[in-house]
Amino acid sequence: MWPHSPLGGIAVLALSHALILYPTLRPNVQWLGDVITHFDTPRKEVWLTIDDGPTDDTRALLDSFAARGVKATFFVKGTLASQHRELVEEMLARGHSVANHSETHPAGSFWCSPPARIANEIEGCNRALAEITGATPRWFRAPVGMKNPFVHPALARRGMRLIGWTARAFDAVVSDPEEIAARILPRLRPGAIIVLHQGRAHSLPSLERVIDAVHERGYAFVIPDDAQLRA
Repeated sequence: MWPHSPLGGIAVLALSHALILYPTLRPNVQWLGDVITHFDTPRKEVWLTIDDGPTDDTRALLDSFAARGVKATFFVKGTLASQHRELVEEMLARGHSVANHSETHPAGSFWCSPPARIANEIEGCNRALAEITGATPRWFRAPVGMKNPFVHPALARRGMRLIGWTARAFDAVVSDPEEIAARILPRLRPGAIIVLHQGRAHSLPSLERVIDAVHERGYAFVIPDDAQLRA
């Protein structure tokens, strides 16, 4: 019979691998557990999230956000937070929030990391932020948005939630501010989560272009409460 043939065995093996790889490599896929992709709001509000800091452009970003009336959440790397704790403190002092983006941001291997490494990446950043802020972060974003079956259990043990996004612009590889804004705006809606990055030469002008375009459409930038978050 076909299921017992060599080809049948290969097909079953390929399918089983696909069922694991698809939710692992596709950000926001919910098969392995909840991924927060939006928040409840009756108003035209969006959540701006900034990955990869703190970096040298942090103060320039904070100045720009202040001038534009923007509040954001910075998903930071634990190693960088430890090296630049004054920047994390300034993020908080200016009314923003900080969250966990792993200790070392192993972008190429986090998705296939074993349980111990997953736990170390999450716990390392938690520890760094707790030492600076006095509180353990409650939100985590995986490097490149990828996760595996070990991520949700590690987060659950720490009372944390996995944050995805509604709109992204691939601004880690795309550098034109107009193109970046054009990728974000079609996904704009009340409760959208926008993800952008810092630390690149185009980060500040791209963020400013997106923020101005979002404001032109009548939206405000807010940091939602946990109760508003939805998968």
